[in-house]
Amino acid sequence: MTSRFVRAAAAGAALAVSVGAFAACSSEPETTPDDVITIFAPQNAGEGQDLEENAFTKVLEEKFDVELQFETTTWDGTAAAEKRQISLASGDYPDAYMLIPWVDQFSSEELVKLGGQGVIMPLDDLIGEDTPNLTAAFESEPGFEELATSPDGNIWGIPAWNDCYHCSYPSKLWMNSDWLDTLGLEKPTTPEELRTVLEAFKTQDPNGNGAADEIPLSAAGGASLLAYLMNPFVYTPEMYANAEGTTPATLGAVDGKVTLQATRPEWRDAIEYVSSLYEDGLIDEGAFTQNGEALTAKGNSADGVILGSVAVMHPWFVNSELEDGRYTQYDAVAPLTGPAGGDAFWSAGGAGAAPGATFVITNRSSEAKQKKLMQILDFMVSYDGHLQAEFGVEGTNWVRPEEGDVALDETLEPNFEVVPAPSGEAFKNSWGPIAQFFSDAEFRNGQVTATDIYTPGGYERRLFEATKLYEGHESDELFPYWEVAVTGETATELATVQTNIENFVVQAGAEFVTGVRDISSDDDWAEFQQNLTDLGAERYVEIYQEAWDAQR
Repeated sequence: MTSRFVRAAAAGAALAVSVGAFAACSSEPETTPDDVITIFAPQNAGEGQDLEENAFTKVLEEKFDVELQFETTTWDGTAAAEKRQISLASGDYPDAYMLIPWVDQFSSEELVKLGGQGVIMPLDDLIGEDTPNLTAAFESEPGFEELATSPDGNIWGIPAWNDCYHCSYPSKLWMNSDWLDTLGLEKPTTPEELRTVLEAFKTQDPNGNGAADEIPLSAAGGASLLAYLMNPFVYTPEMYANAEGTTPATLGAVDGKVTLQATRPEWRDAIEYVSSLYEDGLIDEGAFTQNGEALTAKGNSADGVILGSVAVMHPWFVNSELEDGRYTQYDAVAPLTGPAGGDAFWSAGGAGAAPGATFVITNRSSEAKQKKLMQILDFMVSYDGHLQAEFGVEGTNWVRPEEGDVALDETLEPNFEVVPAPSGEAFKNSWGPIAQFFSDAEFRNGQVTATDIYTPGGYERRLFEATKLYEGHESDELFPYWEVAVTGETATELATVQTNIENFVVQAGAEFVTGVRDISSDDDWAEFQQNLTDLGAERYVEIYQEAWDAQR
């Protein structure tokens, strides 16, 4: 067994061990008075968010006669997940956790385990007359309640139901259209056409500064990059909240059979293509390791425009306030057509939601606190509460529609308009995506947006229209893992093997692309397959196959 394989296995095992240690560390947690509620939550300090002093926090404290205290983490998925694990394992955890699914959240397996250990409280009996908005949301979107129900039949937490059209196709590629025009090129439609464009970006000085400083293709973390580049060869989903291997992102379904995509020759072909781009210097060396801040620094480089294309959900990597207009230069490229066709990842029902929970109440919370926390959650699910929670102060951060306003989905009546905030103040008055517990399609798509998609006010419309390029390219190999319930001791077994497999495939994929492993070597490929077998790949597939068969 190679050292790199040992490290991957150890990392996965460490998570499983830490989850198992929660009960031993936290049987008698300390608590605070009933009028003081402690919450663990991610905080975007870079955009002015201070949850202790936040305007919406003050709204809640006055409305519910309570003091809210926060233990915060960042929006960096890896760091946030690690801090949450440490918080739980320490025994000194808060009354509740309120998370962001695309940063970090509790998996279904974690919920069942922590619930069985008594670390988190069941919410079933707390949902009813005192939570009319949540109850109504469950009734209007049955899938929301199904998503909230854990494999053991209990509701241990509430997930985020975010019916976000553009989020449903996260693996997009944004390309500099000005560079294409300068070089007389068209948007690529196949993997080889993409190679031609990237080579031109690298060698033909499209930014016109006489320096070879162009970065043809970049990304942050590599998830969107691999999914976009590999899907023309083999179905490669990009899942939400998978920083710790909490979703089966490596699995597909072929003719009713669960498959580990990384065992297929098509997966090897896909990685070989991506590796060849990297070897030729067409992919940014930092694409698999840099965070969003590093990518944004390149997008907003003071030396001028240096990014040719970026694989991310939406073009957040460029500041709209830059005078050179680079904010308007990036447009989405449709899925590429390769041996497997042009397939983009599609999420369940179009809702940006994943099994598990972003909100849980711990056993540190008294009955009075549990009731108050559910009332706070219910307020954030209500229409007016949602507007204040996610966007901030009426008249400052958002306004009611006026005559002539146009909704994002023009078939809907407009309902609100977000007022763009200056840089560094976007989350000063709101909890932002922490509060996205129930954003159905009518709520999201009824918002007023500018009709000019290249203005900050038209950003949502820009995403909405770009996503139409991806709709209709869904793969028939999608595995509907969210419909598959695994319970009891098998769920415990699955949690460990899934974490190990998922983390290892992500690591090995990056190693193959960057040359640490040689994808063209039959020996390296055979070693990779053996590594998967040693980690329990056959059992991983078997567990999901048996559970899926039982529910069909």
